[in-house]
Amino acid sequence: MLKYYTRACNFYYGKTSLEMVKKKLAFPLHGNREVSFDTIEILSRKKTRKINIKKINLLSNSLKKKIKKDLINIRKKKVFCKIDLREPLLVGILNLTPDSFSDGGKYNNTKSALNRINLLLRAGCKIIDIGGESTRPGSKDIDKNIEWKRIKNLIKRIKNYKFLLSLDSRKTFVMRKAIKYKLNIVNDVSGFSYDNQTIKFLKDTNLPLVINHSKGDPETMQKKPSYKNVLLEIYDFFVKKILLLRNSGIKHNNIILDPGIGFGKNLKHNITIMNKISIFHSLGFPVMLGSSRKRFIKYISSKNDSKNRLGGTLASSIHAVMNGVQMIRVHDFNEITQGLKVFKFINK
Repeated sequence: MLKYYTRACNFYYGKTSLEMVKKKLAFPLHGNREVSFDTIEILSRKKTRKINIKKINLLSNSLKKKIKKDLINIRKKKVFCKIDLREPLLVGILNLTPDSFSDGGKYNNTKSALNRINLLLRAGCKIIDIGGESTRPGSKDIDKNIEWKRIKNLIKRIKNYKFLLSLDSRKTFVMRKAIKYKLNIVNDVSGFSYDNQTIKFLKDTNLPLVINHSKGDPETMQKKPSYKNVLLEIYDFFVKKILLLRNSGIKHNNIILDPGIGFGKNLKHNITIMNKISIFHSLGFPVMLGSSRKRFIKYISSKNDSKNRLGGTLASSIHAVMNGVQMIRVHDFNEITQGLKVFKFINK
């Protein structure tokens, strides 16, 4: 039996969106009338087609039932850790590593890391993603004790700070150490496949989590990655992981979906994901994009590449927001926040 997928598309933003929703010509996205859509793309592994929302009732009964079920997930209000996601939420990045692809060595002592955290908090950051292991393409696995040693002093110092700490780690050992001091969200780039104890830890602690898609391990993931259909394969991956969580006794909805830009994907894969990222809204959970300073920006911009790739990060972030993505993981928190604020103000 042919499997179908529903993607909201042809988006409206700001004042135009409010007018379209008022006239009942578009559906609001995530309960937010300032982002709406009037078209859906119906995808299968054989073909795709786009139809206006007014024509959904003309479809066959089985397809109509499937699409209306997806639309409930697409349109419903999204919340994560009691944060209303009608406004895009930026997640600040803090790598306490000597070898991360962009800022390795910059914050790998407690003083500089604390200064970075305070800077992020003054800029309004609510979630900071902290990691002690580089998972850049080509990176090698490190010992769990080394990873914990890199972050432990900082974790101890910030246990009373008023922000949500997202731990970027694949290792249950590190998670168990961190939770004694401060741990609010688990962000495991392996999609819980690296450590077979992680699912049990998540069940026992009931912690919010990020489901990341990656193909292969960091050391080899960029060696000729291939997919028959990258978009639908990632979608099916999320479906399986959500089912795994539910079958393991994890019933809460504090779940984020991250399609994993640059994690086992070439340029074409990454662009396809970003271009059609709104397909993941039909899964019913907030979607996060991690495009900050990634290598695809270098490939596209060529001689105009820059150290921090701020222009490419901002462009991909604005595109994501226009497609209803609720969370953006960024290095340059203040600058991307500024860009999104200006974009929104212009579109009032």
